[in-house]
Amino acid sequence: MNIKSITIAAALVIPFTSGAQVKKIKSPDIKFTPVVENPVTPVKNQFRSGTCWCFSGISFLESEAIRINGIKDTTAYPDFSEMFVISHSYQDRADKYVRLDGKLNFGAGSEGDDVLDVMRDYGLVPQSAQPVLDYGQGDKILPNHSELDDLAQSYVKVIASNPGKKVSTVWKKGFQGIMDAYLGPCPESFEVNGKTMTPQQYRDSYKLNADDYVVLSSFTHHPFYTKFQIEVCDNWRWNSVYNVPMEELREVVYNGLKNGYTTLWGADVSEVGFTRDGYAFLVDPKAKDKKSAGSDQEHWVGKAEEKAAKEDASNEAPAELVPTQEVRQKWFDNKETTDDHGMHIYGIAKDETGKEYFVVKNSWGDTGKFHGIWYVSMNFFDGKTMDCIIHKDALPKDLKKKLGIK
Repeated sequence: MNIKSITIAAALVIPFTSGAQVKKIKSPDIKFTPVVENPVTPVKNQFRSGTCWCFSGISFLESEAIRINGIKDTTAYPDFSEMFVISHSYQDRADKYVRLDGKLNFGAGSEGDDVLDVMRDYGLVPQSAQPVLDYGQGDKILPNHSELDDLAQSYVKVIASNPGKKVSTVWKKGFQGIMDAYLGPCPESFEVNGKTMTPQQYRDSYKLNADDYVVLSSFTHHPFYTKFQIEVCDNWRWNSVYNVPMEELREVVYNGLKNGYTTLWGADVSEVGFTRDGYAFLVDPKAKDKKSAGSDQEHWVGKAEEKAAKEDASNEAPAELVPTQEVRQKWFDNKETTDDHGMHIYGIAKDETGKEYFVVKNSWGDTGKFHGIWYVSMNFFDGKTMDCIIHKDALPKDLKKKLGIK
């Protein structure tokens, strides 16, 4: 998700503003005590790609594979390939874009359930079968998709404009060639521990089923306990979400964590309270950060040197707004809440005052005070969540009944 796009946060690759003056809040120095910590794989770095929806979605599926299969040995944790999912997603989107004569959002961003769709239709592969390619960045083997995204968008625009008055029979092969060059060819089979497997067999070996997951959101412009297509540009597949009240959404995630279920989370992170250091507080939303050039992280929260120069340390959390369902809706309607970024919620922690936070794995590498982990206040979650994906078994029985889920 991008998140302007989690669920669960990929960000659109759009022109950045260099030299922006970034508004700040005081960076606190809070000590956290774990309440719940569910298994999670190491933090990765999406770097200069707008594919947080995939990095967070893959992290979520890795934790699901660990939970479902009862994997205790951390050295046996799965490491699924993001590039496999991104390649298939881009190709599916290109096909739909051309069918709709270009009347579809085409960019790097998507929603978290895009990962589920790719898993259902194509399977999964290990990182070793389709790793990130070397883009000539020296010793950095990190995704840098700026060139890829511009090229892919230009290509599909030409095809959709139909210059020959008839779409050719080879355009999909040409587009796949672009994906193969930048993301690596998607393997039809590969070896795992000496056994040859297809992507579908590899997915099934972890007992992962896309139909076992539900997407939840909370907005009042549609009736509660019904499904609707969330109206954001990155929902290009036009997938539906279940609509539930704000408090129930938080309770599903909170109780799910206590019962071993993690959550794929899409949220607005273009907020002054979403700091570079690893905190997210719901402070005045009118004080928006401006964007700056560079990585996905710099796009949403500013450059490290700018923040380091102006932020003061404090051991107290800033004063927060307490959102209501009505103000949450207002922020969505007037674009104060935007679909920015996908992340992975895997735990609960409390500060020294007993206040609880969701513990979130980000995809910006080993950064901030907590090495790629963010502590998100419950107020921020309530006010700025776009959507959440969780296993259907994490839902309370009464909510399942209301939603018609078996």
